[in-house]
Amino acid sequence: MERRPKRNGPGGERQQSEFDQKVVEVSRVTRVTGGGKRMRFRALVVIGDRKGRVGMGLRKGRDVAESVTKAVNHAKKNILVIPLVDGTIPHETKVKYKASILVMRPAKPGTGVIAGGAVRQVAEMAGIKNMMSKMFGSSNKVNNIKAVFSGFRAMRSKEQLAQKRK
Repeated sequence: MERRPKRNGPGGERQQSEFDQKVVEVSRVTRVTGGGKRMRFRALVVIGDRKGRVGMGLRKGRDVAESVTKAVNHAKKNILVIPLVDGTIPHETKVKYKASILVMRPAKPGTGVIAGGAVRQVAEMAGIKNMMSKMFGSSNKVNNIKAVFSGFRAMRSKEQLAQKRK
């Protein structure tokens, strides 16, 4: 997805955003009240700079545009830095988040991203060029993406491990 420039006020020049964004899922949710049904929209957005920084936002709003904007702002507040090694992840990780089980493995250059829908989108936004992954259990996109982020949080680079051992 292309970067969309932002406007600085009315008639102002456009400003380039530092993050690309990908809307993973937009769903319509309904709350039943005494007066009837109230409809809102829930947006799941992944943002990233394709250089190792990635974030996820999940927010609701009265319309699709509002929910996407809220989700992007939430994602910017929750940026995660991934220690990339030659375009891949530093080591194998197995993560369980609720009913989602995810295995991520580093891959040799030229392999590409071998991953299912939600994991692939996060990997592309993070700038991972070579990785293999497999999802087990739930097919819920929200839980699968949260499992990916849980796995990324558990990853350590060689320098971080060496510093921890000293």
